Amino acid sequence: MEVKLEYDSLSAEETFSIGKELGKMCKPGDIYCLLGDLGVGKTVFTQGFAKGLGIEEPVNSPTFTIIQVYEDGRIPFYHFDVYRIGDIEEMDELGYEDYFFGQGVCLIEWANLITELLPDKVKVITIQKQVEKGFDYRRITLEEKTL
Repeated sequence: MEVKLEYDSLSAEETFSIGKELGKMCKPGDIYCLLGDLGVGKTVFTQGFAKGLGIEEPVNSPTFTIIQVYEDGRIPFYHFDVYRIGDIEEMDELGYEDYFFGQGVCLIEWANLITELLPDKVKVITIQKQVEKGFDYRRITLEEKTL
């Protein structure tokens, strides 16, 4: 059974707040796949998500490092940005399985690029612009899916 929640955001602050609320609900072993075009607010959402996990240090997208590890929250947070993965074997070199199947929570930006590595059950967060509703409007959906 798929669970779907939908949120409307009218500002970066609201996107941050939605991320923060979802971060508060995380459990060890959760894997979140974060999807959305460039510039939709994935980084702002992730910063809120990290804050919901109790992480106080600055959070930025690990575009070139692929993964950033934060261990100062209530559970470890593994933030992936796989946009620049050239070959799926790069994920093996990072030891992705230790993170995906560990006791922290993973948030993977551009997870659609590595679907073959993801476990069967994941939570998919999609952020979409709808410019007809305003420049800053975002529709944020959360779905629990079996791939």
